[in-house]
Amino acid sequence: MRKPPPASSPPPPPVLPRAGQGMRGADGHLGYLLRQAGTALRRRMELALADLAVTPPQFTVMTMLAAYPGASGADVARLALLTPQTLTVIVANLERAGLVARQADAAHGRIRRIALTAAGERLLRACRARVAGIEREMAAGLSAAEERAVRRWLARVAAAADGAG
Repeated sequence: MRKPPPASSPPPPPVLPRAGQGMRGADGHLGYLLRQAGTALRRRMELALADLAVTPPQFTVMTMLAAYPGASGADVARLALLTPQTLTVIVANLERAGLVARQADAAHGRIRRIALTAAGERLLRACRARVAGIEREMAAGLSAAEERAVRRWLARVAAAADGAG
């Protein structure tokens, strides 16, 4: 019987780039870079808000409720980019904590309007201060005009996606 030839050594694993390098940098696919940036922001927000017992989705919901008080659950789900089911769980948790209140719509009894309570407004102010710090760090090195250009571009990307769906 013949012995099989000795197996060659497997190739060494590839050296993976850090964020900002290789395909994770300026040469990467735009969609990937957006996702990478969004994930990095979410991680930083999770850490910044953890001791306040607020998650990034809860922060987003409270932010949208502050901007659009009395919005319906369906409206807030769309604004916060959440499924209606996820929003229902978030609102129930916020309501249990006394941070939001729901009230039946005067004209459409099945629609429940959601608003921040005074406690929700106070907590949101604390959260916003922390998130604003993260955003300042993200924009460090950009001129005011460059930051406005990035904001306009991101808004256009989102608006185009809304129009396509």
